[in-house]
Amino acid sequence: MARHFLHLLRRELLLGWRHAADWAGAAAFFVIVASLFPFGMDADPASLRAIAPGVLWTAALLASLLALPHIFSADHADGSLDQLMLAPQPLALLVLGKVWAHWLMCGLPLVLLAPLLALQFDLNGDAIQALALSLLLGTPILSQIGALGAALVLGARGGSVVLALMVLPLYLPVLVFGAGAVATAQAGQSADAPLLLLAALCLGAMATTPWAGAAALRISTE
Repeated sequence: MARHFLHLLRRELLLGWRHAADWAGAAAFFVIVASLFPFGMDADPASLRAIAPGVLWTAALLASLLALPHIFSADHADGSLDQLMLAPQPLALLVLGKVWAHWLMCGLPLVLLAPLLALQFDLNGDAIQALALSLLLGTPILSQIGALGAALVLGARGGSVVLALMVLPLYLPVLVFGAGAVATAQAGQSADAPLLLLAALCLGAMATTPWAGAAALRISTE
C-alpha cells in the first residue's frame, strides 16, 4: 500500500512538473497580492503590522484555490481517472496522493515564501515564526478540503465558480485560526492554542477527506 501511494505521488509530481506554469501561477498570485498592500497603503509600520495576518493568510487561501481545478480535471479529460478508479487499491489512496501532490506543488511554496513577504509588513520574529507554522499546518487542510470540492464538481459546467463557492465557507475556520496565531504572536502572547487547533483540524481532515473524496469521485463519474 505504501509503495502504491509513493508511486501515485511520484506520478502526480511528474505530471505537475510538466504543467509547472499552472502551479507557479498560484505562487506568483500570492506574492503579487501580498505585495500590493504595502505599496498601496501608507508607510506606517503599525498599520502594516495590523493588517498583515489577515492579508497574508487571505492571499495564501486564494492562491491555493487557484490550483484546485487541476487536481482531477486532467485525468478526467484523458480517461486515466477511470483506469485509476478500476485499480484494486482503495480509491481513497488516489485522493490522498493527489492531495499531497497539490500541497507539495502549491502549498509548500506558499509556506516558504510567506516569511519573506512578512518582512514587508514589519512583523517581528515571533510573528513570522507563527505565520510559517500556521501555514505549514493550515495549507494541507486547504488542499484536503479543496480536493473534496474538486471531486464533487468534476465535469460540471462552470465547475471552478461552483468550487470556489463551495469551499470558501469551509476555509473560514482555517483562516481565523491561522491569522489569529500570527496576531497573537505579534502581540507578544503564546500562539500555541490556535496552532494546536490547526493541527487538530489537519489530522481530522487527513482521516476523513480521502474517503469522502473517493465517494465524491464515484458520484461525479457515474
